[in-house]
Amino acid sequence: MDEQPVRPGRRGVLKALTLGVPGAWAVRTHAATREQDASQDKPAQGDHADHGKAGTARPLKFFNAEEAAAVDAIVARLIPADELGPGAKEAGVTAFLDEQLAGAWGSGDQFYRQGPFEPGTPEQGYQLSFTPAEMMRRGLASLDAAARKQDGKPYAELSAERQDEWLRQMQAGKADFSPLPSAVFFQALLEGTIEGFFADPMYGGNADMVGWKLVGFPGAYASFSNDIERHGARWDGQPVSIAMARPHVSGVKGGTHG
Repeated sequence: MDEQPVRPGRRGVLKALTLGVPGAWAVRTHAATREQDASQDKPAQGDHADHGKAGTARPLKFFNAEEAAAVDAIVARLIPADELGPGAKEAGVTAFLDEQLAGAWGSGDQFYRQGPFEPGTPEQGYQLSFTPAEMMRRGLASLDAAARKQDGKPYAELSAERQDEWLRQMQAGKADFSPLPSAVFFQALLEGTIEGFFADPMYGGNADMVGWKLVGFPGAYASFSNDIERHGARWDGQPVSIAMARPHVSGVKGGTHG
C-alpha cells in the first residue's frame, strides 16, 4: 500500500485487490473453532456478546465487546456501505474475523515460529513473531489507547474523518504501536476485510453474498460446461454458496447445474 491514501469507496477496495494481496495472511478455510489457550489471547469474562449481521444473533468466540466494536468501525471505513450496496460491517466481516481468529489460523498453527525473527523484504511476507490472534489483540488495544490519548475516545467512537486519519497513519507506519509495526497491522486488517467480504458465506462473512453480487461472481457452481460457449452473455442469476449443496440453475437461459 505504501504511501497511498485510504480509499473509502468500493472501487478503491477492488483496485487494492488487483494490486495483489500478500499470501502470508490468506485465510485457512478449514480453520478450527477451538478457543485460544493462552491467557493473553482470551477475552475478559463477561465480554462475550452476540454479534453478526442485522437480525442475526451470534456469540463472539475471540473478540470481546470493545474489540468487536473497533473492528466493526474499521471494516466499515475500509469497505463502507454506499449506493452500490452494504459494506463490510453489514456483510458480517467482524464475525468472519472472529471465527478465523478463534481457530487454528488465529493461533498460528501453520506458522514457523522458532526464530530468529528478522526484518524481511516485502516479497517474503509476514516475518513477525506474533500469531494472528496475538497481533490482532495487541493492535486493537494499541489503537484504542492511542485514540484515547490523542482524541479522548476509543477508535469506535471517533468521527469517520478521525477514523480515516488513524487508518492513514497506520498504513504509513506512523502510528507507534511498538513492538507491533502499525503498517503490518493495517495490512492484516485490510487483507482480512477483503477476505471476509468476498469469502464463501459459510465462513461467517459475505452475508447474503453481497460481495459476490457486487462483482457478479456466481459462486460455487458445480459446473460451467453449459455456459462455456455463451460468449458475451450476461450472468443474471443468484450466487451459490458451498453450503447450498443442491442442484441450481444458471443465470444464463438453459444452464442447469447440479
